[in-house]
Amino acid sequence: MVEVVDTKEKGSDVTLATYLLIDGFNKDYKMAVVISDDSDLAEPIKLTIEQLGLPVGVLHPSRTHSAQLSQVAKFYRPIRERALKVSLFSTNLRDVNGVITKPAVW
Repeated sequence: MVEVVDTKEKGSDVTLATYLLIDGFNKDYKMAVVISDDSDLAEPIKLTIEQLGLPVGVLHPSRTHSAQLSQVAKFYRPIRERALKVSLFSTNLRDVNGVITKPAVW
């Protein structure tokens, strides 16, 4: 048994699925790439490919593997750690409000 303390859902998977489909219906892209390993996205990805005829690939950011996503996506690949490292922003960024510092744990 495990006690769940916080059951809030951010809804980010629903938002991503919604815009994947809406933007697809509007022909706002020729191909979509989803960065996730959330199997909840399998059905909207499948519908986008089958019903709208738009290719959708998935880049998964973790070492885990979603069988559902790998089966429906046109391609399914890990994001290489080296690619992530060279894509990071600087430790400190400046905007009109001042300096933004990246957390040490990143």
